[in-house]
Amino acid sequence: MFLDKIKSKESGILLYGITPPKAQVGPEKVVEIAEKTLARLHNLDIDALVVYDVQDESARTSEERPFPFISAHDPFDFAKNHLSSLQVPKIIYRPAGKFTQDELNTWLKDVVNHGFSPVFVGVPSPDFVPLTSLPEAYNVWRQYQDQSVIGAVTIPERHAVLKDEDQRILDKVSSGVSYFVSQCVFNVDYAKAMLDALVQACQTKNQEIPTIIFTLTACGSLKTLHFMEWLGIHIPEELKDEFKASENILDRSVEVCITIAEELIRYCIQLGVPVGFNIESVAIRKEEIEASIAMVNQIGEMLKAEGLRK
Repeated sequence: MFLDKIKSKESGILLYGITPPKAQVGPEKVVEIAEKTLARLHNLDIDALVVYDVQDESARTSEERPFPFISAHDPFDFAKNHLSSLQVPKIIYRPAGKFTQDELNTWLKDVVNHGFSPVFVGVPSPDFVPLTSLPEAYNVWRQYQDQSVIGAVTIPERHAVLKDEDQRILDKVSSGVSYFVSQCVFNVDYAKAMLDALVQACQTKNQEIPTIIFTLTACGSLKTLHFMEWLGIHIPEELKDEFKASENILDRSVEVCITIAEELIRYCIQLGVPVGFNIESVAIRKEEIEASIAMVNQIGEMLKAEGLRK
């Protein structure tokens, strides 16, 4: 089970990440979307399903958003009401700062009762005044730590600039966080630098290394590529040029993701870091969804070949 694998720091965890339907989608269409999602995932060998909370991050940057922001259905409501027949745990993202501690406590109780796991994320913009700080949110969660595990987000790009992601991770570990899901990785050197710093910090403090789950996603168009950069995902210039010149950007991006997975698996084995992967599928095009499913299967086989997954 996912909870046991996280608590025992077992490598080879595989997650699949989705977003809920858009807010304007009516009840019948939501059911239809859920049925298609369930049909795709029914036979997929994953440990848990990630359901993201969709936030408008436009205030984070002055650059125009490549795609207009459209709010989405609540991820927990969508998971519990429409995805219950998928017999894997659900990981639900929630921006803790938008809720009071009482509201978070009520939500956490419901999440844990359903056998789900929370991931608290930060606020959508630096000037947003949170109702609850992340440390306060983790403190609220503490009462559920015997029944659940809590995750957090880690951002290799942030470490490339601020050089403190290792400390951010260990601060959250001290608050009860057991595993970290990265922002989508296209710069493997950034990911490695973050891992190096984390391992060094853990050795210095004589702490166990937490589980790191790297997010990978296929890119189906140049507009999506631009949107990824807008979100803060760093794509090396030579790779960006390669995508732009490619006859099939989707196929090439899948090849790149598989190569990144291979490299990170080897690097984490070498460093002794418990490692897993989250394959993100937030597109609506059939080709991109199928590519994400193929990536799960291929990376799963890679993990098995390394003895990291049964």
